[in-house]
Amino acid sequence: MGTGGGEGILKIAPSLLLLIGIDLSSEMIKTAKSNVKKSGASNVRFFQMSSEKLQFPNEFFDVISCRHAPFSSREVFKVLKSGGYFLTQQVSEADKWSLKQSFGRGQAFTKADGTLKEQYIRELSDTGFSEIKSYEYNAADYYQRPEDLIFLLKHTPIVPYFGQNNNDFEILKGFIERNITDKGIRTNSKRFLIIAKK
Repeated sequence: MGTGGGEGILKIAPSLLLLIGIDLSSEMIKTAKSNVKKSGASNVRFFQMSSEKLQFPNEFFDVISCRHAPFSSREVFKVLKSGGYFLTQQVSEADKWSLKQSFGRGQAFTKADGTLKEQYIRELSDTGFSEIKSYEYNAADYYQRPEDLIFLLKHTPIVPYFGQNNNDFEILKGFIERNITDKGIRTNSKRFLIIAKK
């Protein structure tokens, strides 16, 4: 779920019998279908589909994964085989925290870190999943040039409406001055992983 251009699926395609990627974006699925054609993989399919309404037979998949995309625990449970596994990696509230603090706003800025993880664990448990395990990591993240950071801020929801406030670029300049290192402009990537068995 949330396959994007399908690059992740195509990397593991030689090891599996059948892989199916879905994404809500028609443009992403168009890219994924182009990528699979170029790869020559015959065991990969891509469909435009919402994770809120999975259009597959009941108990069809051995493993379902989802990365940085929303999902419905109920829908996953329905199409996952008994004994199958669901894996999801999601962005934590404290991701890019130093950036959000500098701007005084940002994605999940007012939510306590761990809120989404606990919500997903609760939903998975309530749906009937067992053996639910979670892991977190918080890694230093470096951007080589200010342009790289500006691109990130303009194309992701980390700091909503970046560039539309008059002082956004001044705030960013101050952030860069405070966080420049010999490795680049430092911030953080915080993620969590949940593994659940049906």
